[in-house]
Amino acid sequence: MKTLKQFSLILIILFIAQILQQRYSLPIPGTILGMMILLLLLITRIMKLERVEKVSNVLLEHLTLFFVPSVVGIMNLFDKVKDLWIYLFITLLASTIVVIAVTGLTVQILDKYRINKEKRGA
Repeated sequence: MKTLKQFSLILIILFIAQILQQRYSLPIPGTILGMMILLLLLITRIMKLERVEKVSNVLLEHLTLFFVPSVVGIMNLFDKVKDLWIYLFITLLASTIVVIAVTGLTVQILDKYRINKEKRGA
């Protein structure tokens, strides 16, 4: 029951973000806006991490299932993308490298911040 409440909370935030995106014709997708709202709520401690932690771990465990629809869509449209596969491959490779680099740098910065915070507190 706890997981269902947490999932409902995330869905409510996504629903609000979708309404905001459509109402104000924002160029950001509602799902991205919802993640930004959730991040803002967590950073400002308006919402505690414990309120979404369990369902977040469940969703992360099954993350690969969320890619199935896009892969099936590409397979269904293979005739249209077969001439573009090299461009798709280059785009996927470049975006993967960028994501790995940004993630690595972010982890390093946050780790240094945590270590400095621990040194000041000790």
